[in-house]
Formats: sequence, structure tokens, C-alpha cells
Amino acid sequence: MEEKWLIGADLGGTTTKLAFVRGDGELLHKWEIRTDHSSGGKNILKNISQSVKEKLSLLGQPIRHIEGIGIGAPGPVDVNTGILHNVPNLPWKDDYPLKEMLEKEMGLPVRADNDANCAALGEMWRGAGIGADNLICVTIGTGIGGGVIANGRIVHGSGGAAGEIGHFSAITAGGARCNCGKTGCLETIASATGIIRQAKEVLNQPNPPATKLEEIYRASGAIAAKDVFDAAISGDPSALSIVENAAFYLGLALANASNILNPEKVVLGGGVSNAGEFFMKLVIKSFRQFAFPRVFQTTAIELASLGNNAGVIGAAGLLNHH
Repeated sequence: MEEKWLIGADLGGTTTKLAFVRGDGELLHKWEIRTDHSSGGKNILKNISQSVKEKLSLLGQPIRHIEGIGIGAPGPVDVNTGILHNVPNLPWKDDYPLKEMLEKEMGLPVRADNDANCAALGEMWRGAGIGADNLICVTIGTGIGGGVIANGRIVHGSGGAAGEIGHFSAITAGGARCNCGKTGCLETIASATGIIRQAKEVLNQPNPPATKLEEIYRASGAIAAKDVFDAAISGDPSALSIVENAAFYLGLALANASNILNPEKVVLGGGVSNAGEFFMKLVIKSFRQFAFPRVFQTTAIELASLGNNAGVIGAAGLLNHH
């Protein structure tokens, strides 16, 4: 009996990552396509289906070789119905029937979940969280996504919105507005977008300090989160204060979440985590300050190990981890 493959799809605002994954979580083939925002997003799932079928024929594999497709989407998903409730970064309307529409396109069983939940599942199955039944996974990129696993199962909550650590209220009065409609969310401070926003605030002052950051901004007219981290590592005081601020609030949010769950591991992934050890030290310092002592002693904070593959591996894993 030949082994069937799983398909994992990680649906993002700009690109959608796709992969064929073995039943044990081993990644076989991975590729990505552009997420097409035209005509209200009506081509997004068509493109996924077409791309998968092209890739199968290229590999000489029949569609019957596929057990099903798991898809991670940005936003709260009702895992029973597969409805995606809020879609801030996609052109679909709220309450989009993701599972039903993709099943129609593909003619295969579909399971859908939030993208950060998929990343958490991927890290637990094949990554930094192996062996951890209780895990918090936080992905820090354009936004901040969170996935919580308790006793080996993804925690969804009553509305599919459990684990939204990016919307932890860090600044309770006078904070910056978040895409979710609230103000002062962790996402407005510690995501790549939040870090860039704070850097621009410093640089757009009437007399910005003459720093490395200012040189980059003057030369290119733009600033990336990586520039802020690089400048902070080289000792640029204004960049350092932005990064320290981000780490402080991230550590506070992780401590509060861990005080409730006391997971074996908190796994940090996404672009911002590429700042590596330097950023981790600052986050752990803040975590230590706010975590209940026993929680600090028994919960490890680690960098994710699957990188960009966590989402597709975890999405494929939805088919056998539910």
C-alpha cells in the first residue's frame, strides 16, 4: 500500500506557501504562489487548486495519492465549519466559508485553522516543540500571531480566537491604533510594523538624532525592522530603546500567558525572531521580571526551528491531529 501524502497550505496576505508532506510530517516539496487580491479574492482558492494539480502532474503523482489538504489562514477560524470569521489582510468578506469553497475546488477533504495555530502545531510535531504537550507559539512578522497547545491539542476557544497574544493590551491609554480596531495592542509595538512605526516617529522629529538609523533612512527613504535591529546591535541609542521597548512588552505578554498555561515551551518564530540571541536575551529578562517564579523555572523560551516551514507542516498536520 503506497503512503498517501498530505497537502499543507499557509495562506498569507502576499504569498501562499504550499507543500506536500508525508504522514509523519516530513516535508517533501514546498513552493509558493502569489495571493491574488483581484475581484474580491475569487481566484485565491482556484490558484491553489491549479498550482497543486500542476505540481502533482509534474511529479507524476495522481490526485488519489493525496489524503487531504490542511490550510492555515490569517484570522479566527471555526474549526468545525471551516468558516474564516475576520479577514483583515485578505479581500474576502467576513465569515468566508473557506473549507467548503476549497473542498469544491479540490475535490479533497479540507481542514482549516488559524495560521498561527498551524505554526504552533508544526513546531510541536516536527520543530522546537517536539515532546512538549503544552506549548505557546508566537510568530512575529508583519503582525503577531499566537497559537496555544494544551495537553497536545490546539486551544481554539469559543469563537476560534484563542491565543491572540498580538492583541494583548500593552498600552492601556493613548496607545497606537491596531488593525484590529483597538489601541495599544502588543502588535503595535513588537511586530515588524510596530518597530518601523516607532522608528519613523523618532526619525520624523524636527531634529532627529544623527544616528546610524537616520543615515539609512536618509539614504533610502525607507526603513525596515532589520535596519532597526542592526542599528540597535551596533549600539545606536534610539534604535536600542525601540528594540528594548518591544522586548519588554513581548516578555510581559509571554509571562502573563505563561502564568495561565505554564507551558513546557514558548516558541518564538517569524521574521523578527531573526534578530536571534540579542533580542531573546532582552525578552527573557522581561519574562523573568513578570513570570510567577515557578513558571519562570519550568517554562523555556526558545527560537522556532522550522522557520517558514512551520505553517505548511502544521497545516498538513491538521488532517491527523484533530
